[in-house]
Amino acid sequence: MELLQNQVAQAVHVLNHDTESCNRVSANQWLVQFQQTHAAWEITTSILTDFYFDFELDFFAAQLLKRKIQNEGHCLPLEAKESLVNALLLAAKRFTLAPSQLLTQICLALSTLILGATDYYNPIQKLFYSLHNLQGQDDGNVVVLEMLTVLPEVVEDEYKNKSAQRIDFGPELLSHTSAVLKFLLQQSEETSDNAVQLHERNRKILRCLLSWVRAGCFSDVVPVSLLDHPLLNFVFNALQVSSTFDLAIEVLIELVGRHEGLPQVLICKVGFLKEVLLRAFSAGDEKVISGIACLMSEIGQAAPSLIIEAHSEALMLVDALLSCVSYPSQDWEIADSTLQFWCCLASNIVRMDIGITESSKNVFSPVFSALFDALLMRSQVDDSTYTCDTASRDLPDGLAQFRLNVVELLVDICQLLTSAVFLQKIFSGGWLSSNLQIPWTEVETRMFALSVVADVVLHEGQTFDLSMVLHLVTLLCDRESYEPKGFMCIVHRSLADVIGSYSKWMSSYITDARSLLLFFAAGMSEPLCSHACATAFRKFCEDATAVLHKSSSLEMLMWITEGLEKRHLPLEDEEEVISSISLILGFLPNLELRNNLLLKLLAPSFGSIGKLIEGDYAHSRQLAGPYTHLVNSAARGFFRIGTIFSNIVASPSTCHDIDNSLITILGNFWPLLEKFFQSKHIENTSLSMSACRALSQTIKSAGHHFVTLLPKVLDYLSTNFTSFQTHECYIKTASVIIEEFGNKEEYGPLFISTLERFTNASSIMALNSSYVCDQEPDLVEAYCSFTSIFLHNSPKEVVASSGPLLEVSFQKAAICCTAMHRGAALAAMSYMSCFLELSLSWLLESVTRNSESLVTSMAVNVISRSGEGLVSNVVYALLGVSAMSRVHKSATILQQLAAVCSFSEKTKWKSILCWNSLHGWLHAAVRSLPGEYLRQGEAECLAGVWIKVLGDAGIDYVESRTSASDEHKHMRGKGGRMLKSLFREFVDSHRNIAAC
Repeated sequence: MELLQNQVAQAVHVLNHDTESCNRVSANQWLVQFQQTHAAWEITTSILTDFYFDFELDFFAAQLLKRKIQNEGHCLPLEAKESLVNALLLAAKRFTLAPSQLLTQICLALSTLILGATDYYNPIQKLFYSLHNLQGQDDGNVVVLEMLTVLPEVVEDEYKNKSAQRIDFGPELLSHTSAVLKFLLQQSEETSDNAVQLHERNRKILRCLLSWVRAGCFSDVVPVSLLDHPLLNFVFNALQVSSTFDLAIEVLIELVGRHEGLPQVLICKVGFLKEVLLRAFSAGDEKVISGIACLMSEIGQAAPSLIIEAHSEALMLVDALLSCVSYPSQDWEIADSTLQFWCCLASNIVRMDIGITESSKNVFSPVFSALFDALLMRSQVDDSTYTCDTASRDLPDGLAQFRLNVVELLVDICQLLTSAVFLQKIFSGGWLSSNLQIPWTEVETRMFALSVVADVVLHEGQTFDLSMVLHLVTLLCDRESYEPKGFMCIVHRSLADVIGSYSKWMSSYITDARSLLLFFAAGMSEPLCSHACATAFRKFCEDATAVLHKSSSLEMLMWITEGLEKRHLPLEDEEEVISSISLILGFLPNLELRNNLLLKLLAPSFGSIGKLIEGDYAHSRQLAGPYTHLVNSAARGFFRIGTIFSNIVASPSTCHDIDNSLITILGNFWPLLEKFFQSKHIENTSLSMSACRALSQTIKSAGHHFVTLLPKVLDYLSTNFTSFQTHECYIKTASVIIEEFGNKEEYGPLFISTLERFTNASSIMALNSSYVCDQEPDLVEAYCSFTSIFLHNSPKEVVASSGPLLEVSFQKAAICCTAMHRGAALAAMSYMSCFLELSLSWLLESVTRNSESLVTSMAVNVISRSGEGLVSNVVYALLGVSAMSRVHKSATILQQLAAVCSFSEKTKWKSILCWNSLHGWLHAAVRSLPGEYLRQGEAECLAGVWIKVLGDAGIDYVESRTSASDEHKHMRGKGGRMLKSLFREFVDSHRNIAAC
C-alpha cells in the first residue's frame, strides 16, 4: 500500500507541475483509473490522516474521497463507514489551520457519508452527536463551524439527487436551529488579540449563518423580534468592517428575500445604512456602495406599498438609491443594481394611480424627474468612446447592457410623468441652440431615450416639434462629404431609431425628403448604423409614399440603389432597402414610369447575372478572386430580384395594371434564369440557392404567368438536382410549384415525373440508415416536405397513380424518423402522419359513399407493406438522447395507424390490413429492440400494454374524425392521451439506459 500511495503522490505532482502535456495526460488517466479501484478508499484515507502535509496531495485525496462517497458510499458496510467517519473527523481537526478549501472538502465528504448511510436510524442526530464531542476545543470549534456551514447544502443535494428514496432531512435539520444559533452567538462573542484571525473567524460565522438562513432557520421567528436578535446585531456590525462587509450584505439580502415581514421592520435601519453609504461615497469605496445599493433595492422591492406611503424612512431609502444611480462610477453595476427597485416602484404607482393620494403623486413626481436626469447622465458614453474617430467603435459592453436594462424603466417613467413632461425634459437644456457647439454625447443619449418611449408617446398622442429632429439631420447631412465615423456612428444610429419610431408623424410633417434620404444613405455606408438606417428607411417608405413619389425623391431612391453595389450591406439590411424601394415603385400610378424605374432598379442585378453567364466559365474558374466576386455579385443579384417580386405585388387597388409590370420584369428575368439553369455555374451552392429563392418568390408573386413554363421549370429543377444532389434548394423550389399549381389535374403526369426523378435520385435511395440521414438532414427535410405537399395539393387520381413512388418515400421517412438530427426526424414523422391522416380520410370516404377508390386501395397497400418498418422505426425513435422531442409525433403516428387498422376491419380491405397486422408489427418491433435497452421480460409486457392502449386510441381518433366538433383532433380522447403519457414515461425511464 505504501508503494501505491507513493505512486499516487507522484502522479498528482506530475499532473500539477510537469511541463510535458503528454505526461500530464498520462498521469490524469492513471489517477482516473485509480479512482475506480477499491484500494482508493484506503489510500485516500491514509493520505488524509498521515502526519506528512502536502496540500496538493491532501486536496486531491479529499476530493477523490468525496466523489467515491457520493457514488459508492452507500455500498460500504457499517463498520467501514464508522471507521471512515472517525478518520474524516481526525483529518478535519488536523487541517483546521490549512487552506480553508481543504477543510471544506473533508466536511462535505463527512456530511455526505453520514446522510447517505441507510444504516443509521437518524443520520442528522448522529452527525450532531459527532459535532457535540468536538465543541470546546479551538480546532474542534473550527471543524464544527465548517461542518455546520456545508450541512444545509448537503441536505438539499441529498433530497434533490436521491429521487428514489426522497428522504427530506430539512425538518430534522431545522430542529437543531436553536443549538446552532447558540453556538454561532458564542463564537461571535469570543475575542482575539490577532485581528486577522478575528476577521477570518467572523467571516466563517457569517458563511455559516448564511447557509442556515437559506435553509430557513428564522422561518418561525417573528420579524419584529428578529431585528433584536443578537446575531442580527453581529451582522450589522459586520457591515462596518471591510473584511466582512460582503458576507453581511449577503446574509441581509437573503433574509429580506425569505421573510415577508422583515423589510417593513428593516426600514427603520435605513438611517444606519445611509450613514454607511455616505462614508463610502466620501471614501470612493464602490464595493460598499454597490452592496448597500443592492440591499436597499431588495428592501424596497419587497415592500413597495411601504415606499409609496412616503414615510420619512421610505423617502430616505429612495433618496439614497437616487444617489447611487447618480454616483459617477467607472462602470454601470451600481446604477444597474437599483433598476429593478425603480421599475417595481414605478409600475406600482402607475397601477395604483386611481387610489393613490395626490400628496404621494406630488412626492414621487420630482423623484422620478430627478431619476430620469440621473439615468440620462449614466447612459452617456465615456470620453474614450466619444474621442474615437478613427473607427466605428460601438458602445462599451457595460453601457450597452445598462441601456438594455434601463428601457423598461424609461417607459415606466414616461407613463408616470406623462409623455408631455417626458418630452419637455428631453428637449430642454438649450442643446439645440445654434449659438452653441452641439453636445453630441448628450444629444445621442436623449435620442436613445426618445426612441425607447415611442409606443407610450404615440399611444398618448402627445406630438412634439419634429423640426428639432430634422434640424439634427440637416446639421449632419449638410456637411460636405459627410460620413459618420467613430462616435458619430452611434449618434447616427440613435437618430435613425427615432426617425423609424416616429415615421408616421414624420411622414405627415415633411414635404421634401432629400435630407432624410441623404441621412439614410450615409448611415447605410457604416456597419455600426446600417441596420438602424435600413430599418428606419423601410418604415419611412411605408408611411411616406406620397412624398417619395415626387420626382426628386425618386431620383434619390435610384441613387441609393446604385450605391448598394459599393456598400455590401448584410442581406437582411439590403432586403429592407430593396423591398422598401420596390414598394414605392409598385405604388406608382404611372405605368410607363413604374416599369422604367423597376427595370432601372433591376439593371445591376441583371447585369451581374448576365456577366457571370456570358463569361468564359473555364477561364473564370482559374482566376479565384475575380470569379468569387462574380459569383457573389450574381448571388446578390438573384436575391434582389426575389425581394423585388415579393414586394411589388403589394400595391394599392388603384394599380390594376401591376400585371403589366410583372410581365415586363419576367420578360427580362426568365431568359437569364433559363441560361443559368443550363450553365455549369449551377454547381455553386450559393448561386443555386439564390436562383431558387428568386424563382420561388417570383412564382408566389406572379405564378399565373408561369403556367406555360411549368414543364421547362420542373425539368430544370429535377435535372439539376439529379446532377448536384447536395443542392436541396431545387427540391424546395419544386415544392413551391406543387403548392401553387398542384390542383391543376392536366399537369399531374408532370408532377409525378418530378416526384419520380427526386425519389430515384441516388442520394434519396441511399437513405437507408439513421447515420446517412444525419449526414444529410437538409436533404431529408426538403424531400419529406416535398412529398407532404405533393400529397396535400395533388388530385386523388394523381396521388393514386403515384403509389410505388409514395411507398418508397414512406419507407424512407420511416428510416429517417430515427435520425439524431431533430429537424430531419420530425420532418419525416410529419410526412408519415400526413400520409396516414389522408389514408384514414380516404377510407372513411369510401365507406361513406360505398364506392371503389383507387387512392384508398393504394394507401391501404402502401401501409400494409410498409407497416412493419414504420412501427419498428417509430418505436426505436423513442430511445436516445433526443427521444423526448419525438413523443408527441410518435404517439400521433401510432394512433393514426391504429385508427386505420381498426377501421379497415369494417371494409373490403380487411384481408390486406387489419388490427392483427398492427398487433404483429408492434410485438416484432419491441422484440427487435437491442437487449440492453430493456429489462428482463419487459418486451412482452410492454407490447401487451401498448396494444391495449392503441386500441382505445385508434377508436378515439376515428371518432374525432367523424365528430362535428372543430376542436384539434390529434391526441383526442382518453386513449390518445394515455398513449402519449405511456410513451413519455417509457422515454423518461429509458433515458439513462440509452445514454450509456
